[in-house]
Amino acid sequence: MPAPVLRAQLRSLPANGHAAFLPHIRKLVIEYCDRWPTSANTRTFLLNHLQPLARANPHVEIVVKQRNHREPIVRGFYVNNRDKVIPLNGLEVTGIQRKIDLLLDSSGAKIRPLKRRNVKSTTEAARGIWSGVHADRPTI
Repeated sequence: MPAPVLRAQLRSLPANGHAAFLPHIRKLVIEYCDRWPTSANTRTFLLNHLQPLARANPHVEIVVKQRNHREPIVRGFYVNNRDKVIPLNGLEVTGIQRKIDLLLDSSGAKIRPLKRRNVKSTTEAARGIWSGVHADRPTI
């Protein structure tokens, strides 16, 4: 008699594919100080650009927190339980927008180098090692 199939086993896990798209980012937290001059551009961004950002990304929970006597930061939380933090001090309003777009477009995965190590085999090749010194000389 086969094992019974439980109802919880019939559920499918959400995944990106041809029929659905799940964004990688789930939450965006913008933290700033209300008094410090380094947060001035962040406050300007929040007043002028936060509502269009929230309307353009309804799938992202956007949280604004005051962080007294600290530098402004933006923190992105992703579906894979990772987060990325970017400081916003010294950035203009357009720079803050670019950093937030960077977090929105990111997958949250660790950054890995593109250059990979060469694959080294532990066994000899099927045809053996060829050398011009040991090869037979062709006859003409």
